Amino acid sequence: MKPAWSILPEEWKGELAARGLRPFRAEQVLHSLYRDMISGWDEATTLPKELREDMKREFPLTEATVLDRARSEDGTEKLLVGFADGASVETVLIPATGRFTQCISTQAGCAMRCAFCASGAKGLLRSLSADEIVAQHMICRRIGQITNLVVMGMGEPFANYDETMRALKLINAGKGPNLGARHITISTCGIVPGIERLATEGIQFELSVSLHAPNDELRSKIMPVNSRWPVGELMAACAAYTRKTKRAITFEYTLVSGFNDSREAAEELAALVKRVPLAKVNLIPLSPVDHRPDLKRPHEAQMLAFLDVLMKNGVQTMLRRSRGSDASAACGQLRLRSIAVS
Repeated sequence: MKPAWSILPEEWKGELAARGLRPFRAEQVLHSLYRDMISGWDEATTLPKELREDMKREFPLTEATVLDRARSEDGTEKLLVGFADGASVETVLIPATGRFTQCISTQAGCAMRCAFCASGAKGLLRSLSADEIVAQHMICRRIGQITNLVVMGMGEPFANYDETMRALKLINAGKGPNLGARHITISTCGIVPGIERLATEGIQFELSVSLHAPNDELRSKIMPVNSRWPVGELMAACAAYTRKTKRAITFEYTLVSGFNDSREAAEELAALVKRVPLAKVNLIPLSPVDHRPDLKRPHEAQMLAFLDVLMKNGVQTMLRRSRGSDASAACGQLRLRSIAVS
């Protein structure tokens, strides 16, 4: 038995041939899964009834249920998706002019424990399988046409590398959901071996690295991962990645009042990212999280002053506007939770 959403399009002919089925059945299966977007094999009416029963047994569709939905005033929507074993994750839909972005999760909870991120406050429950990651995507594709996917939800993608990559390759596949590689962004907190592996994949996924501080002293206070892969080693891996892939890296930098938002920090950050060819910076205003009420968002003037320093130093920079905060759907606010189901 293999979950249908874990099988890459090019693998279906082999899977079905091993069961005595002709190649055209693979095309019918793929059409049912990713064009008709069936939620159960009974809906795959191009397949004979007997085959549909076989598909239920041998290639089940992963059980994934929307347990809760919260909508922000700005149109951002957060979904709580539950799986068969009771684990659940949050995924976010972000509408914008000409874009409809999904922020997807790869783990239930997170072991990285970054100070400003609610996902890791209760630790890691478990990693998701490839089919569970795809199931999140298919649920959201039924809501609207996803144009961009950011792997910035709950969990550290490179701590679940194999399952995450299988899911993203499937979502990218032409006979799958067919979302372009350059419309898929993987975000890591700085897992150096994952960055090195991604550089060898030969796929043009975008890479985003959560930096959040310009030196080891500050970064270690808010990101425990820095004790394993400190700033110098991380930046060296990023530089090697850009040289090998010719792809830009985006450094995410959450601004925390009185901690990493000074002019001196901005100058140090500018010098740091210049070590990496094709680097750019996303500045993110801190979103409040219950477990760290001591962390505050800087005033607008302070954030603009920080932005100004980076731009005057020739660093390509954007100050992002927070989306979905009133629905706890903003960056860093996704968390491990459950909901009673009657």
